[in-house]
Amino acid sequence: MNGQKTPAALGYRMPPEWHLHSATWLAWPKDPVTWPDRVPQVQEIFLKMISALAPHETVHLLVDDEWIENDVRDRLKRNTQMPDDYAHDVVFHRIPTVDSWIRDYGPNFISRSDAQLAYNDWDFNAWGNKYEELKRDNDIPALLEGFLQVPRFQPGIVLEGGSIEVDGAGVCMTTEQCLLNPNRNPQLGRSQIEQYLMDYLGVEKFLWLGEGIAGDDTDGHIDDLARFASPNTVVCTMEEDPQDENYKPLHDNYRRLQRATSVRGAPYEIVILPMPGSLVDSEGKRLPASYTNFYVANNVVLVPTFGHPNDARALELLQKMFPTRKVIGIHCEPLVWGMGAIHCVTQQQPAP
Repeated sequence: MNGQKTPAALGYRMPPEWHLHSATWLAWPKDPVTWPDRVPQVQEIFLKMISALAPHETVHLLVDDEWIENDVRDRLKRNTQMPDDYAHDVVFHRIPTVDSWIRDYGPNFISRSDAQLAYNDWDFNAWGNKYEELKRDNDIPALLEGFLQVPRFQPGIVLEGGSIEVDGAGVCMTTEQCLLNPNRNPQLGRSQIEQYLMDYLGVEKFLWLGEGIAGDDTDGHIDDLARFASPNTVVCTMEEDPQDENYKPLHDNYRRLQRATSVRGAPYEIVILPMPGSLVDSEGKRLPASYTNFYVANNVVLVPTFGHPNDARALELLQKMFPTRKVIGIHCEPLVWGMGAIHCVTQQQPAP
């Protein structure tokens, strides 16, 4: 930060996702390379998400141009029967994007006790330089600065939003496979990365899991593995079939969670979510389908479902975890063809 104070030194911290939101940010999907033969279905999923969120918080939607904005407005009216009372809570921004993974390239919002909002603008290298074209989305946080009119901090290292999870009480949960991967920040060791997270997220303790699920081209993002449901509770996905390739890494992560403690030194209550079986693309490649890729918003929790018998179990368990919010299942098989689900395409803006 060129000698300037870090966000943590200024009193900022990253709130947990269940903290009151002022908005959710989305980027309209349109890339046929990401979703081969499935862009229309993915757009319908986005319309369902918007209609579920707008009654409870503002939805900011990035679109490429005026034509797309008008098309989405019309489809929201026709396809979702969204009441006019809520239509004004969808705010369009004509900012072109390459893809829709705003969780990973968008603003990472932080706040402090005096109601001041700010955000971190981490470097985005398309998950370890895997997709050269998608690196252009690294510009989005800077382009939003004029609209947001809040401080923008630039840590200067590579980090994706889907790779970190905070409990709001000082703990950051992440994975070794992602944050210690040499395709992100090869010049940094574990302790140095932890220092950046302490400085820019306002955390003080770390819960390191190991590897991610099969098919995850993000190198093990935490939001497909485990999530905080409260400062005392972790929701963890587990594979029940010993022959499945996810069985061993997910059980290893579970054992790590069993040994983990909060900042206060207390063990976590661990709630186990099932896995939705093996989903594959047309070439037989495993897709990273996981129920932990849910999104916690004001009054609702949006949960990806995949047409598997475990869908109902996952929804029931999550409803118990979030009793004051309505748990809404959204069929995401078309969306996960792009290697992500609901949490990957959303970004929360906390209320100050």
